[in-house]
Amino acid sequence: PGDEVLVVEPSFVCYSPIVSLCGGVPVSLQTTAENEFRLTADMLREKITPRTKLLILPFPNNPTGAVMRREDLEAIAEVLRGTDIMVLSDEIYSELTYSGVHSSIVQIEGMKERTLLVNGFSKAFSMTGWRLGYVAGPEPVISQMLKVHQYAIMSSPTVSQYAAIEALENCESDVAKMRDEYDMRRRYLVKALNDIGLTCFEPMGAFYVFPCIKSTGLSSEVFCERLLYEYNVAVVPGNAFGECGEGYIRISYAYSLKHIMTAIERIKEFLAALDKQRNGEQ
Repeated sequence: PGDEVLVVEPSFVCYSPIVSLCGGVPVSLQTTAENEFRLTADMLREKITPRTKLLILPFPNNPTGAVMRREDLEAIAEVLRGTDIMVLSDEIYSELTYSGVHSSIVQIEGMKERTLLVNGFSKAFSMTGWRLGYVAGPEPVISQMLKVHQYAIMSSPTVSQYAAIEALENCESDVAKMRDEYDMRRRYLVKALNDIGLTCFEPMGAFYVFPCIKSTGLSSEVFCERLLYEYNVAVVPGNAFGECGEGYIRISYAYSLKHIMTAIERIKEFLAALDKQRNGEQ
C-alpha cells in the first residue's frame, strides 16, 4: 500500500483506477500537444520518488494517437537504469503505426529484464469481442501474476485461442489493408478538423484523433453532450482520459469514411451555431 505508479496522461481510463484498487497511488505524467503528447525523460525524472515502483507506457496512445520515437525511449531507459522501477508497456496498438516501424522499450538494451509488455488481438485483428490478450515479461514476475490470474479469470476461451492462431498464421495481409484504410481516414480527419477551426495535431498511431476545442469556450463534457444531443455525433470528452485532457475531445476513425465525413459536416454546423450564439450575446 502506498507504492506509486507513474501513469502517462492522457491515457486509457482504466490505469489509474486499477492502481488505486490495488492500494497503490497513481501519479500523473501530463503530456501536452506542444510535445506531441510524448513522455520526456525530464518529465519522468521529476516525478520519481523512493516509493515509485512502476511506469505505465501506453504507446501508441489512446486517446491521442501519439507514438514514442526510439530516441525518446532511449532517454527514458537511461533515467530508469539508475532505479528499480519496472515498466508496463501497453502496446495494443503497435500494429497501427503510420510513420515507420513501431518502437518498443523492450528493444532498448537492459529494458527487457524490467518490462512487462502487454498486447492482444482486439485492435490489430479487429477481435474485440474475443477478449484475448497476453503479457510477456520476466519469469519471476509472470509467475506471481499467474497466481492472481488463475483465480480471477482461469483461462481465455479455447475458441478465442484457435481464432488467434488463425489470425497470426493467415491474416497479416488483412492487417496491412486495414492499416492503410485507417491511414487514409486519419489524414482526412486531421485536415478536415483543422480546416473547420479545431486545431488537431497529427497522430501517428492507433485510430483516434485528439483535437483541441478550447477555442469554443466550452468544457470538454459540455461540448460532447451538446454535440451528441443536438447533432447526433458521439465523441469522448478529453478529461475522461486525465486532467490534462480537458479542452480536447477524442474522435475515433474506426468508423467508415462516409460516416466520418457526415460527422465533420455536423461538427462544422455546431461550431457555426456556437459562433452565431456568441456573436448574438455580444
